[in-house]
Amino acid sequence: MVELTRRGEADWLAQACRSGVRCDALVISGHFDDGSEFYADQSDHREYLTLEQLQQASCSASCSGLFAQLQEVFLFGCKTLGTEPRIRLDAPAVSERRRSLERSGHSATEAERLAREMGDRYAQSNRDRLRHVFQGVPLLYGFSSQAPLGRVAGPLVERYFRSAAPGEVASGRPSATWLELFGPLSMVTARGLSPDEPQAALRRDLCGFADDAPRSADKVHHLHRLLRREPAEVRLLLEPLERFIASLTPALRIEPGVDAALGAITQDRPLRKRLRDFWRGVEETSAQVRFIGLARQLGWLDDAQVQDEWAHLLERRLAQGPIGRSEIDLTCAQHPQGNAALLQRLAQFPPQRPGSQPQPLPLQRAALRACLGDSAAHQQLLQALLRPPDAHTPLVETYLRHRGLGGVGAQRVLAAGVGRLPDGQARLQALESLARQRLDDPPALQEIARQFAHSRSLPVQRAIAHLLLRADTRELPRADLAAALQRHRIKSPDGRDVIDLLIRRLLER
Repeated sequence: MVELTRRGEADWLAQACRSGVRCDALVISGHFDDGSEFYADQSDHREYLTLEQLQQASCSASCSGLFAQLQEVFLFGCKTLGTEPRIRLDAPAVSERRRSLERSGHSATEAERLAREMGDRYAQSNRDRLRHVFQGVPLLYGFSSQAPLGRVAGPLVERYFRSAAPGEVASGRPSATWLELFGPLSMVTARGLSPDEPQAALRRDLCGFADDAPRSADKVHHLHRLLRREPAEVRLLLEPLERFIASLTPALRIEPGVDAALGAITQDRPLRKRLRDFWRGVEETSAQVRFIGLARQLGWLDDAQVQDEWAHLLERRLAQGPIGRSEIDLTCAQHPQGNAALLQRLAQFPPQRPGSQPQPLPLQRAALRACLGDSAAHQQLLQALLRPPDAHTPLVETYLRHRGLGGVGAQRVLAAGVGRLPDGQARLQALESLARQRLDDPPALQEIARQFAHSRSLPVQRAIAHLLLRADTRELPRADLAAALQRHRIKSPDGRDVIDLLIRRLLER
């Protein structure tokens, strides 16, 4: 048994590759919640293993020792062999791919077939991705859903070693004993990808970036070839394309071969036009934003042209119908300091075009303007927190997650405004929204604490307690506040609750 991780050393995987160790069986154990990395949840274990690192090692000749003679891989993590696709396979996604293929000249029947085949090829569930990593390995053990924690799995592993027949480990054949022990806990098996499977072509595409053998210039040529594929397929490859482009440091970009290869992409005007026409018709705002970023990195767009693309994106979204959380989230994230020029252009957009859907509600447009730096729109959104909750509440909270309330003055105004609301759903919603902002202004917090004593609603008192638990109360008279809570609290019919927790916290410090 060889332990590959090295505590406290970030490059432990590279060290393992260089060591020359050759493995018959490999055990990877850790949380795998979102399918992107294995990690430990103990604070003294900072080691982790990303799927990207595994893919890089698997594709690289310099790490063949870890992969070349593997017979079995044990993947102890949730959904490591789950089959849920990582891309959309629903009807709207297929329709969008079909329309793109038809614009490229395919017949309707051919476009429908290719769109579905493309979705199947790029679905890339956890099971698919790990089969890619462990190409040719006869046997993979993993979990289709939740995996057992170590305190459950450990005794089962010990029982297996006491009862398994000799020669089972690293045989490459499924163990009946092993599956009898772990099968009820969602363990399943798979084989590593075979080179003659249709999905092997996708692995070769990804290894074109990950393998450490090709020169950087060759990888840029590989990028150019992938970009020339059907735009709908380029969209499905966005993640590895973005990752590779981000890896091109300024030092790499000025290497003669790399510079020339990137220049060829920049000067490929037909390709740029084809992809621009495609991304302008994409339904999903986040995909449009990613394409704009990609085009900027490839030299197809300068700062002014990026501004034009953003203006086109927002104008189209406003004309199509309601603005959603995704548009607000992306606009705020992409313009953290605001954008005065884009704000001015937004003001010029007509509120409604002939034949379009009804004009977007004012609060939606206000959220966009606030993301771009409009202070009056910011104030309008803050006041919306004091209105009865409606469909726009999540939109306002999405905005506030990026920009916050904007200072102590806003905290005090909102605290007073909450106090004027009657006990009910509007007040509860306002308190919950403020709690997410983690208030830190003593006068605002004292005003909210005062409201606790005057409220005759247990849900409202609990919401106030929750807000104070999340707030910075270090500057408040904590003992006095705890005493006031004890004196005015409404007795809970459910036993101890969040109010008791707040009182205990206040008295602890």
